[in-house]
Amino acid sequence: MESTKILNVKGLACPMPIVKTKKAMNELHLGDVLEIHATDKGAKKDLAAWAKVSGHEMFKYEEDGEVLKFWMKKGN
Repeated sequence: MESTKILNVKGLACPMPIVKTKKAMNELHLGDVLEIHATDKGAKKDLAAWAKVSGHEMFKYEEDGEVLKFWMKKGN
């Protein structure tokens, strides 16, 4: 699935990856995919939990060296 938008939150600590992800998701349409690049190790748990309570689907995760990559589909 191709990303609609890529969000770079590398170097940012909690809560900024969530704050910026929320803002980016608000700009997308239902079914769009946001690709998030982060370096904060806590982002894996935080983004997964936020996606669940916000009605979005985090469907892919991978690590590329220091960079954590997430793919989240807008659900509502």
